[in-house]
Amino acid sequence: MKEKEFLAYVVEETDGIYKRSVKLKSIDELPDGDLLIKVYYSSLNYKDALSAIGNKGVTKNYPHTPGIDAVGEVVSSRSNRFKAGDKVIVTSYDLGMNTDGGFAQYIRVPEGWAVPLPDGLTMKEAMVIGTAGLTAGISVLRLSELVKPGDGPIIVSGATGGVGSLSISILNKMGYEVTAITGKATEFTFLKDLGAKEIILRKDIEGLEDRPLLKSSFAGAIDTVGGVILENIIKSTKPMGVVTCCGNVASPKLNLTVFPFILRGVSLIGIDSQNYPMSYREKVWNKLSLEWKPDSLEEMASEISLSELDHKIDLILKGQLKGRTVLNLAK
Repeated sequence: MKEKEFLAYVVEETDGIYKRSVKLKSIDELPDGDLLIKVYYSSLNYKDALSAIGNKGVTKNYPHTPGIDAVGEVVSSRSNRFKAGDKVIVTSYDLGMNTDGGFAQYIRVPEGWAVPLPDGLTMKEAMVIGTAGLTAGISVLRLSELVKPGDGPIIVSGATGGVGSLSISILNKMGYEVTAITGKATEFTFLKDLGAKEIILRKDIEGLEDRPLLKSSFAGAIDTVGGVILENIIKSTKPMGVVTCCGNVASPKLNLTVFPFILRGVSLIGIDSQNYPMSYREKVWNKLSLEWKPDSLEEMASEISLSELDHKIDLILKGQLKGRTVLNLAK
């Protein structure tokens, strides 16, 4: 491999057919940006899988390298904020969507996309957290502004996924009582170990009566899936409760009346971690490196190489992954 060449996972399109492979690329092919970063770790997210199969709502133009998360070391800088040798996290914005992302050994990005790696995190730990953990952290932060530990149980949907599992861990650290929703009856031990006190099967929450309001059971919720599950969570939330939502893998549609909002005062808060303000990002990352840092963080993830990405992408699209999948770019 020449000095200016590196390995990247590349998705190519030919007549509507998408081919995925690991290829040699040149640093000269990277987009313009303030920071050239050597990537040590990335992580696999649902949005990456969509990009890898040609979802034009995520990525418009191919060939393309997915990877909305990356952590590494600055190699060269045109920025006053960062210098060569600094360790940085890059998540969200356009990384991995229409700008070549973290499934490569090098990226080049604007300085405004980077956050200093907190002292309390290793590079691998930062990618176990990744966009999923940032989204979970923002969700918990917004929920905790109005709902306190002791107000009642917090229900988390998509509980074995990245955002769900990290949300449970953070909420447990903060002293909340957590109820988890999962479609995987085999993962109860995993969820209990994260801190879930009660577990509800997805079919049971989906099968609740179709009424404008349901029995008020939860002080708050973190929803990662949307659709009927989110509808029934909102209808089951106690007066003045808070529900955050950040995903639509079940459905982007909601079939609701206004009753939960005007009769119980329920608040529904949307979470857009992709463009969340930098001051809040840094606050959440610092909390994730200290008081919110999950115990045995690396045990929540499996580690893979570039050559193993195809298989894991197929699994995440089928909803068959649990926890986090970390990509080691040196493997």
